[in-house]
Amino acid sequence: MLPELITEIPGPASVALAEELRRYESHNVTYVDEAWPVFWKRAEGVNVWDEDGNRFLDMTAAFGVAGLGHGWSAPAMVEQSQVLVHGMGDVHPTRLKVETCQMLSALTYERWGAGRGKVVLSNSGFEAVESAMKTARVVTGRAGVLSFANSYHGMGYGALLGSGFEKFRQPFEDQLAARRVSLAFPRDDAGMERFEEALAGVDASGIGLVLVEPIQGRGGKIVPPDAFLPMLRSWCDQHGVLLACDEIFTGFNRTGRLFACEWSGVVPDLICVGKSMSGGFPISACVGKAEIMDAWPVSSGEALHTSTFLGNPVGCAMSVMSMKEHARAELAESVQGIGDYLKARLHGLRSPLIRDVRGRGLMLGVELAHQDGSPASDVAGGILGEMMQDGVFMLADGPAGNVLAWTPPFGVNREEVDYVLACLQARLEHHGGISA
Repeated sequence: MLPELITEIPGPASVALAEELRRYESHNVTYVDEAWPVFWKRAEGVNVWDEDGNRFLDMTAAFGVAGLGHGWSAPAMVEQSQVLVHGMGDVHPTRLKVETCQMLSALTYERWGAGRGKVVLSNSGFEAVESAMKTARVVTGRAGVLSFANSYHGMGYGALLGSGFEKFRQPFEDQLAARRVSLAFPRDDAGMERFEEALAGVDASGIGLVLVEPIQGRGGKIVPPDAFLPMLRSWCDQHGVLLACDEIFTGFNRTGRLFACEWSGVVPDLICVGKSMSGGFPISACVGKAEIMDAWPVSSGEALHTSTFLGNPVGCAMSVMSMKEHARAELAESVQGIGDYLKARLHGLRSPLIRDVRGRGLMLGVELAHQDGSPASDVAGGILGEMMQDGVFMLADGPAGNVLAWTPPFGVNREEVDYVLACLQARLEHHGGISA
């Protein structure tokens, strides 16, 4: 449904709640000013309603979580919560934990013809990344990580070790081990040539893991050349290094394939998933080839890597329901179809501010820049607030925050896309005129 606004944005209820939140939450967490934020109350499909009763279109899928639509897996949550809301995941598990691990194996390594996969469940994306990092240390005996500039893997200390977002690393740099090798993420053929040269010069003797997003998400929706992942796969095989694909954002059909690594036909040693895995409950997983995961010692009654909420039955129930839907080939085809339509319409936008339109499926970005080539972060930031006045939630990506991001729920339709693009065109004209 198209937006329906009945108050100013943000409305009086949101303004009051923002003032109250500022009193009790660390002021580093939620950005607050006179025009931000809007407090959500309920959501369904592509729509979100705020505390004032305004209806919005969500072009973020709530950080990519609601790929199947807001509330899609809620029935599984309701049903499971009436029976068991918490178990003892690494001591006395539930049947649902077994089913979740089985499905993750079936959708990854079994589906790729690479044998059985084995799983470490966790709660958030960064924990899945840290499971991969620990696995590489156990398997290879090496502590080093090769990762990429402008990569995003979460905010935990282990994940920050492999992060390419310096604004998140820098404040805690002196608490991070000097174990990272960082390379530029290639975005074109020239970048690929530079990457190949840089990779050839890397000393692999201390590196146990290559950590990579098949398509950079928060880094600006960067799609690398086709040869990129195969080259990494070959380098890892040559040097006995594990290849981990961080598919927390790109996974489960976001790019028009079940997993983004499938665009290049590369099978990673480890794959990290989360976000739309459950469609709304904090659960994630690191899945690896069985022979790799079996390098971990057999539990003697005390796991080396676990957490209180590992394999939570509510999260597992929602994940099983969601993954059954994600397994349908028709879903990926649908995402590709509406994604192609959205991308074509984005290419039709007219503004001298637009430097690039890129991405795959429903993971797209519009990069804005000023005439001197500098990132138009000011414009992108302004547009986010202005689009809320039109009833649209959007986010901006990239290290400079100048890439308008498009990751809506998969059920977004053409009428909704057309409405959002008409609003954006008007906002771009306000900021920078119309290109010839």
